[in-house]
Amino acid sequence: MILADQMMDEFKNFDFDRPPVLESERLSLRELCRDDAQAMFKLRSNEEVMKYVPRPRPSDINEIYALIEQIHDGFLKEVNLGWAITLKEAPDVLIGFIGFPKLDFDNFRAEIGYMIAPGFWGKGIAGEALALTNDFGFSSLGLNSVYAMIDPKNVASAKVLLKQGYVKEAYFKQDLYYNGKFLDSEIYSLLKSNHQSKSV
Repeated sequence: MILADQMMDEFKNFDFDRPPVLESERLSLRELCRDDAQAMFKLRSNEEVMKYVPRPRPSDINEIYALIEQIHDGFLKEVNLGWAITLKEAPDVLIGFIGFPKLDFDNFRAEIGYMIAPGFWGKGIAGEALALTNDFGFSSLGLNSVYAMIDPKNVASAKVLLKQGYVKEAYFKQDLYYNGKFLDSEIYSLLKSNHQSKSV
């Protein structure tokens, strides 16, 4: 029991007072800030980006300010963690978002989610950002597994996950109710023991 408590303390120990910057060859993942609101509004208002995301579109910029504040508060409470995805050459310009919306301390597990602006699709941005986040989750947060829940019709996202070593674990029929419809979902998961760093 003492060992389990020690492991839990290590997992929950955020030894940083703000989300650390994560960098790869092309990308810089940094803390989301209020200056990103316009780009986030554009991203979450885009029908193509949100096509497979069962979340309402924001009606105005104030909803995005509230979302950014919610993400920040969640970080302070150590229940979630997220980053603005930017190019190293333009770190002030948000081109996507990635993070752990759910940190499951009891099971050393976290959900991961991401979205990329359409102008950057097909360039390997999602995979590169995912690799960075996986590395951080396993090496710095002490996670044992990371999972993603996606719409089965989101073939592009499934390909990104599979390329990063995720395995399809489950298919749930009509487990989500959104906008008057019952939706199916798929779960993809990556174990620490199967993870190989790809961010370098």
